[in-house]
Amino acid sequence: KQSLIMKSFFQVLVVFTVASLTSAFAPQAISTRRILSESNTNLCAKQKDYDEKIASNKDFLRKAAITKCEDAEEVLIALEAVEKLMREKRKNEGEKVAQEVLDNLTGEWRLIFTTGTKKTQDRFNTKINYFPLKAIQAFDSTTDPMHIENAIYAGDFSLIKFRGDFEFDLKKAKVEFMFDQIEILGFNINLKKDEAAKIGASTGLGSESNVKNAEKGKKAFFNWISADADIATARGGGGGIALWQKVGAAEE
Repeated sequence: KQSLIMKSFFQVLVVFTVASLTSAFAPQAISTRRILSESNTNLCAKQKDYDEKIASNKDFLRKAAITKCEDAEEVLIALEAVEKLMREKRKNEGEKVAQEVLDNLTGEWRLIFTTGTKKTQDRFNTKINYFPLKAIQAFDSTTDPMHIENAIYAGDFSLIKFRGDFEFDLKKAKVEFMFDQIEILGFNINLKKDEAAKIGASTGLGSESNVKNAEKGKKAFFNWISADADIATARGGGGGIALWQKVGAAEE
């Protein structure tokens, strides 16, 4: 009889313990769900915050591309703000952000504003801002390999034009390219790997870093920041940051 009492006691104790543990851990599961929900809410709020700031700065850059009269320092501040915010956006949202940039890149882009490379700044003892010449960069991401052109025009006539292929690194939003042909006043000339870089550096279309990269067998590059239906932004291998307007986009 005593053994039966003890057995019943232990059964009650086990049931009580299980019930206590279940009760103790149930609120924790609810808390975890609440934390996940709060985390998602915070992420959405953060995303909305940088998207709004990107849109605001790009609105100003879009205006600068049309008027070419906005204060150069303000344009530079906006460019660097978009660069920082887009870096955060890519970190949070992944490669789809860079893929959208690549999808928008196909077309012709007129260079509007650039700080120039460090060497160019030193040569003219100033930071170049609104680019005085008609410089057009063209991309075609629908071909294999993808195609790039870089040209200087007098009116509608190209004075010098580089042609080549490019690759796009979705992880870094990085365009790597190599020119293998040059057109001068309508005459085409095939180029060796380092020749285009040397010509580009001497004319201001490229940087000295491109020459060094070519000598090492590396391609020239842009760290692409953004591209939409109207404007594009990027930082070159020489350190300069630039703003382009898509040819055919709204002008004055």
